[in-house]
Formats: sequence, C-alpha cells, structure tokens
Amino acid sequence: MIRMPSLRCRGLLVLGAVLALAGADMSALAQPNLRSSFPGRRIGGGTRGECSARLLANLVPDSSVFSPGSSRVLGILEGPTANPRPVLISFQAQAAGTGASGPRRTVTLPAAAAGVVLFRQPEAPLPLRWESTYQCEAAGTTANEDPLAFVSSSSPPALSLLVGDASAEDRQLQQTLKTLLKACGTSVPRQQIAQGFGLGDAIKDDWPAQLPVRCLN
Repeated sequence: MIRMPSLRCRGLLVLGAVLALAGADMSALAQPNLRSSFPGRRIGGGTRGECSARLLANLVPDSSVFSPGSSRVLGILEGPTANPRPVLISFQAQAAGTGASGPRRTVTLPAAAAGVVLFRQPEAPLPLRWESTYQCEAAGTTANEDPLAFVSSSSPPALSLLVGDASAEDRQLQQTLKTLLKACGTSVPRQQIAQGFGLGDAIKDDWPAQLPVRCLN
C-alpha cells in the first residue's frame, strides 16, 4: 500500500521547489533590474573648460547599458580639440542594489585627435561599471597648482554598464563594432559613426569629414 505524503511534508516539498526556482531566477533577474535602474550617461564631460567640454562618448546604446558579447569589443569616440589629453578608462564590478564594488581595473589611452578608439573589455565577471574621462590636469601640475583644476574634477565621466544578457539593439551594435575593427589604422566617414551609434546630435559639421579608427591590442 502506497502512502501519500502528509500535508506538512507536501508543504515542505513545495516550499523547497519554490526556493530552488527563486534561487535560479535571481541571477536572471539581476541584470534586467540593472538595465532599468542603472544611472548611466554614454556622453561624458561638462560645459566649462576646453578639455572638460570636449566630447567623449562610450559607443553603447542610448540607455548606456550594453552587452559586448563574446568578442568583448568596446569603443569610445573622442571629439575634435586643439589640445588633446589622455583618456582614463576604468572598470569595476557592479551589483544590483549595492553599486560598484571591488578593485578598479584602469587603462590610460594616449592623447589623440578626434576619432574612434577600439579595445577589449577585460576578462572579468559581468556586470561591470565602465567609466571614461579625460585627464584634463596639465602635465606636471597638481590640483593645488592649477587654478582651473576644479573644472576637470567636477566633470562627470561617460558612464556605462556592461552586462551579459544581449538585447536586439546590443547585437546590432556588436556587429557595428566588429565592422569598425576591419577599419583599424584607416579612417571612416563621420556620418558612418553618427548613424551607426545614434550620435547625429553630438557629431557636428565642424568635425573632420573622416574619423580615424585606432585599435588597441
């Protein structure tokens, strides 16, 4: 004779199953929650000072949340200037509800004229907080020596979130970045960048007609 489990046992079995499903779903829900709540801005910089006001954009969707995919290709766009400065790029773990945590991984890109720079996302667990900003302080000076240092220190970076789950927009952008990789060491029309990344309002008529594509190993 087969005995049916008691109501209490059945209740425990159901509770265990629910908890198991909840645990499996938490990781799946974490990135969608971050997508809707991350306070990103793909275009950094301020309005005061030549360096701080120079356009710097992470090449990501307008939401500033992006899945780079298995290729891990990322890019930034630097605007025109007479006095280019280096770019500091940093990556840091980002957790839902807790913000950035853990050590930062940083790389400094050399000063360059207007153009696109392509590089690879570091091999690290996602999601990652990605910041890009110009190093506006003049070489050999400190914040105390430079009376305009407050301009750079208050200038917000381009701020994006890198995630693992890819949207249709992400996949399209991944392909656009892969296509740009083929142009490394050459130049592409500025209109190609404006249309490919939805930056028509940011790329002005006074920009060079052709933008160089610089790629880091």
